[in-house]
Amino acid sequence: MALAIFDLDNTLISDDSDHLWGEFMATHGLVDAESFRQGNDYFYQEYVKGTLDLYQHLAFCLEPLTRYTMAELNSWRARFMDEIIHPVMLPKGHELIKQHQEQRDHTMIITATNRFVTEPIAKAFGVDTLLAIDLEVVDNQYTGRITGPPTYQEGKVTRLKKWLLDHPEHSLDGSTFYSDSKNDLPLLEAVTHAVAVDPDEVLKNTAKERGWRTISLR
Repeated sequence: MALAIFDLDNTLISDDSDHLWGEFMATHGLVDAESFRQGNDYFYQEYVKGTLDLYQHLAFCLEPLTRYTMAELNSWRARFMDEIIHPVMLPKGHELIKQHQEQRDHTMIITATNRFVTEPIAKAFGVDTLLAIDLEVVDNQYTGRITGPPTYQEGKVTRLKKWLLDHPEHSLDGSTFYSDSKNDLPLLEAVTHAVAVDPDEVLKNTAKERGWRTISLR
C-alpha cells in the first residue's frame, strides 16, 4: 500500500474551501459581512502570493466559531456542504481517488484549511485519512485556538512524518502527492512522485524544471 496524498483547495475542488466558508458566513449574517469579507479576501490573496501570516489568519477566521454552539455550527456546515461545496467538487478528483483505492493505495488529504471546514469534504471524497489544522475544543465549544503543528507549507511534512510514526505500516516509499500550490513545495519534494495539478505559475515552472508530472482535474 503506497500513500496517495492530495491537497484539497484548488486541487480536488475548484475553489478554496476556507475562503468559501468565510463568504458563506458573511452571506448568512454569522459575521459582519463588510469587514469580514475584506479580511477574508486579504488573507486569501496573501495565501496566493505565498506571504500569508498563518497565525494572524487563524486568529481572524477561527474567532467566529467561538460565538456559536456546536449544534448551530454543524447545521450551518451541512448547508454549506450542500449549497457551496458539492458543486465545486471535481468529478476527475473523485475518479483519481478511486483509481488509487482500486490499486489499494492509502488515500489522504492534507490541507491547510481547518478540520471543521474540511472533515465533511474529506468524507464526501471517501479518503482514508484527513490531516488538517486541528482546533481546540473546551466544554464542547471552539476556543479559537489550534492544537498541534498547522498543516501549512513545511508543517504538512511535519504532520505527515508524525502520522507515519503513529502508523509504521506506511512509509513514503512509492508515495504520490497532488497539489496546485507553490506553498506545498516542501511536501512535493518529500514524496516519491510529485504531481502538479492545475498549478500556479511558480509550481508550473518548478514542475517543468524538475520533470514532475503536470495534470488537470478541471
